[in-house]
Amino acid sequence: MIFKQLIFDFSKDTDISSWKVIDDAVMGGESSGNFTINTDGNAVFYGKVSLENNGGFSSLRHQFSQKSINYAAKIKVRLRGDGNNYQLRIKKSKNDYYSYVATFQTNNCWETIEINLSEMQPKFRGNVLSLPKFSSNSFEEIAFLIGNKKAQDFRLEIDKIYLQ
Repeated sequence: MIFKQLIFDFSKDTDISSWKVIDDAVMGGESSGNFTINTDGNAVFYGKVSLENNGGFSSLRHQFSQKSINYAAKIKVRLRGDGNNYQLRIKKSKNDYYSYVATFQTNNCWETIEINLSEMQPKFRGNVLSLPKFSSNSFEEIAFLIGNKKAQDFRLEIDKIYLQ
């Protein structure tokens, strides 16, 4: 049986004020990310990653009240990337200092990426922590991050995010 739970479905009328862009500027870097809804009703996370002043990442985060996973095994995201690698990140608690991370490659076409929750590794500032992989029955934050150790422009268009 297929279980499907919507996390976010973007449209032209979507209020995106709860989504926050956090760049490496918090550590002195000069990357610049932006977030908007385009005329097709899709979310667009775009900008430029800079390595200046020890920078190198831009992220887009959404916190919410605890979201029960309800027997889901995967997070699926319908998106169109630019050929770059991105990270999908979740936090069991928005107060955790670390995230559970999975990296995915985009291909310039619309696609649905699938990430097994049980394979997401706990990381902090790029380092894998010696903690178990994700095994919680809920989470409170989802994020996208680009940080490929190179200066680059980026553009990630997102249609919907759901659990299955």
